[in-house]
Amino acid sequence: MTLLLPIHITAGILALVCATGAVLFKKGKAKHMLSGRLYFWSMAIIFATAIPMSLLTRNVFLFLVAIFSFYLAFAGYRFAVNRKGIPATFDSLAAGFMIFSGLGMACLSIIYFTQGNSQFITLAVFGCLAITLGTKDVQSHRQQTAVGKERIVRHLTNMMGGTIAVVTAVLVVNVDVEPVWIWWVLPTALITPIILWWSRKTRS
Repeated sequence: MTLLLPIHITAGILALVCATGAVLFKKGKAKHMLSGRLYFWSMAIIFATAIPMSLLTRNVFLFLVAIFSFYLAFAGYRFAVNRKGIPATFDSLAAGFMIFSGLGMACLSIIYFTQGNSQFITLAVFGCLAITLGTKDVQSHRQQTAVGKERIVRHLTNMMGGTIAVVTAVLVVNVDVEPVWIWWVLPTALITPIILWWSRKTRS
């Protein structure tokens, strides 16, 4: 933990900076693409450190959220580079893991609810998102519809979803407020409508 935590935090800061750059820089240009790549690899480091930390602390919540968060960055990156819309085997496997994490969150949400733990709200929200996004990506892979504007929308949705995860982590770590689930859910509630608006605008 002493070794992993500083790496995890540093990667989180870098991911937040790179995500901001990717949003601000003009899409398709070199700075945007570089920011996106750095963001993806920062999220990969976050995932690579979060999984062993969750195992060391026996934290199922962190384990599931780590899968959920990294998948968003992974899928977003894959939709960016795969312009033909023909998925590789690991794309479908990754989407399956996303759905698995969502089902795991749903089950843990029920357990938390019975224990009176208010974090069941966070798990319920994230679980629904994981199942919904994972299912949409599975359908996209099977039908090979991720081309043209639809590919950009899938890229945007997943990348921004990953960004929400980073923003959420920063708030949860640095802001102490009760009930704790508010800061876990608030970024999703605020940013998701922007993603939906942006997606509709891209499709039109």
